[in-house]
Amino acid sequence: MADDSTNLLPSPPFVAISGLANFRDIGGYPVVSCTSAGGDDNVDGSKTTTTKKVVRRGVVYRASEPSKVTDDGVSKLQKLGIEKVFDLRSAVEIEKGVKEGYGWQVKEWEGATRLYAPVFLDQDYSPEALAMRYRNYSSETSQGFMAAYIDILAAAASPSNSYQPFKTILEHVAAPPSPASSPPAPAPCLVHCTAGKDRTGVICGLILSLCGMPDEVVAHEYSLTDLGLKERHPELIAHLMENQALRTQPEAARRMVSSQKEAMLGFLTKIRETYGSVEKCVLDLRLLSPEGIKQLRSNLIVDVNEEEVVPWQNHAKLL
Repeated sequence: MADDSTNLLPSPPFVAISGLANFRDIGGYPVVSCTSAGGDDNVDGSKTTTTKKVVRRGVVYRASEPSKVTDDGVSKLQKLGIEKVFDLRSAVEIEKGVKEGYGWQVKEWEGATRLYAPVFLDQDYSPEALAMRYRNYSSETSQGFMAAYIDILAAAASPSNSYQPFKTILEHVAAPPSPASSPPAPAPCLVHCTAGKDRTGVICGLILSLCGMPDEVVAHEYSLTDLGLKERHPELIAHLMENQALRTQPEAARRMVSSQKEAMLGFLTKIRETYGSVEKCVLDLRLLSPEGIKQLRSNLIVDVNEEEVVPWQNHAKLL
């Protein structure tokens, strides 16, 4: 169950869902600004209203794994219209969480289809592979996270991963919207891994960057997981410390559940150093076509009045 701290989270972007931590909408953040008719009086008597181009709200949600969501929480998810749930965990990871007593079992509900979309295949859970990832995540600098996030991207886009998780998610968001929806938009979806931090953070970072969101804002959105996941930190840290590599390193385990914006900034910088741009990265890895990127932007970038923009600078003071 969520504790009272969920009531203190800024909304938007957070939505209080009982039993589901770190649930928030990745939309509402600014892309560019423009001016259109309709607001304050000009000299000639016309009106002008400052509007902002933002990422559309109500399309892409992110969260930690939903095994403990309550019936009331499910009802709220249904009211949000979420039709697809992309689960980025592997079968081994899910089984391990259940076996160790944390729950983390698959959770499904009426009206939403769960899509199994593992980033890391089961063979990636060897002790050697885990030890390497743990070294990256527990690093005292953002360089470790940056390396880990590059590994996530490589694993998600690898031709050997038949599930193609990031391609699947991007194609959903970039699909031509149904004419029946008003306004036309892709069906709302939820993306999650276990904590909703790293694998989820990488794909959300790609989506937001493709929309033209400044790195600083993308990194802020990522860092909100420090607020959203706070109630689950003890549970996740205890789980990590069961691994031999972290058994005597509680500080390293705490670093692993953190979401410092420098990690996302470093990841985006590395992408540009390697590919030239986030768009070129997505094209080179065959995650979307040029037409797909154009449609994604058409689906997700909308004009809103300035007061409808998520006040992310104010939220940054809470971190």
